[in-house]
Amino acid sequence: MPRTYPADIAWDLALPRETLVDVLAGSVAAHADKPALEFMGRQWRYGELGAMVDRIAGGLRALGVKPGDRVGLCLPNTHFFVASYFAVLKVGGIVVNFSPLMVADEIGYQAADSGTSVMLTLDLAPLLPRVLQVLDRDGPLKRVVVCRFAEALPFVKGVMFSLLKRKSLAAIPIGDARVSRFVELLAAAPLATPPVISPEGLAVLQYTGGTTGRPKGVMLTHANLCANLRQVQAWCGTSTEERARMMAVIPFFHVFAMTTAMNVGIGWGSEIIMQPRYEKAAVLSAIRRRRPTMLPGVPTLFKALLDAGATPADLASVRACISGGAPLPLALKHEFEAKSGAKLVEGYGLTEGSPVCFCNPLRGENREGTIGLPLPLMRAEIRSLEDPARALPDGERGELCLQGPNIMAGYWKRPEETKAAMTADGWLRTGDVGIMDADGYVTLVDRIKDLILVSGFNVYPRVIEEALYAHPAIAAVCVIGIPDQRQGECPAAYIELRPGTELDEAGVRAFLKDRLSSIEMPRLIEFRETLPRTAVGKLSKKELREQPHMHA
Repeated sequence: MPRTYPADIAWDLALPRETLVDVLAGSVAAHADKPALEFMGRQWRYGELGAMVDRIAGGLRALGVKPGDRVGLCLPNTHFFVASYFAVLKVGGIVVNFSPLMVADEIGYQAADSGTSVMLTLDLAPLLPRVLQVLDRDGPLKRVVVCRFAEALPFVKGVMFSLLKRKSLAAIPIGDARVSRFVELLAAAPLATPPVISPEGLAVLQYTGGTTGRPKGVMLTHANLCANLRQVQAWCGTSTEERARMMAVIPFFHVFAMTTAMNVGIGWGSEIIMQPRYEKAAVLSAIRRRRPTMLPGVPTLFKALLDAGATPADLASVRACISGGAPLPLALKHEFEAKSGAKLVEGYGLTEGSPVCFCNPLRGENREGTIGLPLPLMRAEIRSLEDPARALPDGERGELCLQGPNIMAGYWKRPEETKAAMTADGWLRTGDVGIMDADGYVTLVDRIKDLILVSGFNVYPRVIEEALYAHPAIAAVCVIGIPDQRQGECPAAYIELRPGTELDEAGVRAFLKDRLSSIEMPRLIEFRETLPRTAVGKLSKKELREQPHMHA
């Protein structure tokens, strides 16, 4: 247990032995008449959600889905996703999350690697045609179930969408035995004899972002995911009223949203207010209409809400905003809290941790610039970069290593990579360089793979990025290492400015002069209209690294 811990949180949390199917069943029994899901004005209660899951599970069984089969979800945040996720688990299947933004080759690779045999998706262009391309290939995918987007909407909105947005819809193949419709699953008899599911059984194959090489399937068990949702619940420790309404803007197919917005929300019996993607007007309208109390997000979401003009009145109902997925710039935290009146705390996690592992306290000391303290039952050590078996004393820089009930079972069909990710004594190597202080708070310095070696000296991109974020004209920044003939590598900074501001290279250098050492000063400064981002809205360095670079 860390030396300092919030007084109202038990680090040695007692975990029930449960599956995600049990979690849903508990909330359906306790909150049958309470709102469970809300989408663009349409609402489903917990009793309705439970009945829907039972019928979809029966429909999947009729399609031949057996325990252990991998079923893909290539869906945005809708009731289709939530109900299908729990139905796949109820029938004993393993959920494989696919981003709807993937191109056909990416979908094909992940389907082949995971052995996904059935895929649920939407009738939107260009999404459905991409999935159908993969269906036509010689691979494991044998059946596609198509959900009609209009059927997620209130009746009048659904009719209007079908009429006015016809160009955004893709034709559903008629007469193709490999293609079913979601309504056919809903018409099935409820699953009569659900299989016995072990907490140690696989629940989700969650593919990593693939920033280095091909994405890997992270094996997350029911026990892993249930532990993490209970850890997050214990950390938040909020009252029944405070956890009443969960705002889900970040996509469920991403592990952070899957746990913090969906699984935690279902476990609490919250109403989950779903948005299929970030659209300024729609998100602000939903916030004003449903008054959410919890808002998990990535830094770019909180930045976007500020840019959209969200006021303290809009966000008055929000009790907690938890930022994850990427480092939270301090300037953004201060600006968001000042303008919104809501508390914004930074957490930390990774897919291999289901994902949340650290968070700053919502009550108690929020130590700025740190990722906070480990969640209940999480053990954390800073290990030597040269010898991962050796724990380092407080204040020394090394690799953050973790142990806990939420740590993955391994990488799907990659025993060597699983072995490489773990220390000899069974701790997960995160690949993140950090420093732990005397109270157990951890400051992350950078990713081991992001380190820039300038004439043999370690330069940490995050230090440069934090210095740049302090400039009022800078909206977003990515720093990477590029080849340099004299020094081996040098830092390159790619900058996205706030709308209506101006800044040039000379201005950046003058601003950084007293903030960075000479080896940290970027050799290349480039302004971009927009920086590359991942599907969840996280800044992505992968595309920048793939560009040809050489600094003379």
